[in-house]
Amino acid sequence: MTYAKLNLSNIDLSSQDLTRSDLRNADLTGADLSHANLNAADLSGADLTGVNLAGAYLIGADLRWADLIGADLRWADLIGANLSGTNLTGANLKYANLTGANLSWAELTGADLTGADLTGAKLKSANLTGANLTETIGYTPTTTKEQK
Repeated sequence: MTYAKLNLSNIDLSSQDLTRSDLRNADLTGADLSHANLNAADLSGADLTGVNLAGAYLIGADLRWADLIGADLRWADLIGANLSGTNLTGANLKYANLTGANLSWAELTGADLTGADLTGAKLKSANLTGANLTETIGYTPTTTKEQK
């Protein structure tokens, strides 16, 4: 389905199947996408400020240069997702699965990554200033340095 550039702010799409949807540059501010299936969806450049993506499936999703400021991504499945250049300032990523995700150049200032799985994640030039990395899996402070 194509929803590119649409204003979908504050919409309730919780638990919906949006697999492979085209949501490029869409305005989804404040939307409820909790437990939605967004596997392989294109959300590049989308405004997802304050969106609820708790428990959502975003396997292989394209989130390049999207705004996820203050987004709720608790328990979200982001295996292999492309989050390069994404703004995740203050986002809640507790227990999110980011295995193999691309977080290069991502802004994660003040993000909460408690218990998140970062195994094999690319963190080249990611900004983790003030991020909570308690109990993360697959991350060490040298991870970002080794990838530069």
